[in-house]
Amino acid sequence: MTKISRDEVLHIARISRIALHEEEVEPLMKRLEEVLSYAERVVQAGADIEEPSTKNVNTFREDLVVPQDPEPILAQAPEREGNYFVVPVILDN
Repeated sequence: MTKISRDEVLHIARISRIALHEEEVEPLMKRLEEVLSYAERVVQAGADIEEPSTKNVNTFREDLVVPQDPEPILAQAPEREGNYFVVPVILDN
C-alpha cells in the first residue's frame, strides 16, 4: 500500500489552495492512501489485458495507391511550381 506523509498532504492542500484544519489531516491521509492503493490495483489489473491498437487502422477498405494525373487540379491553382501549389509563407525559420 502506498504511504502518503503528512507533509505531502499539506503540500497538496497548499498548491490546491485548500485550507485544512489540523483534525482534517489524518483522515485525509488515510483517504488518499486508499485512493492510491486502489489506483495501483487498477493498474495491475489492466497490465494483464492486451488490447489491439486501433489507432490509425482503416477498417472500411484496403488502402491502395492509385496513380492520378495532378494536372486537372494544378490547372486550377493561381500559382504553381512544377507539380506543387505555391502558397504564402506563414512560418519563419
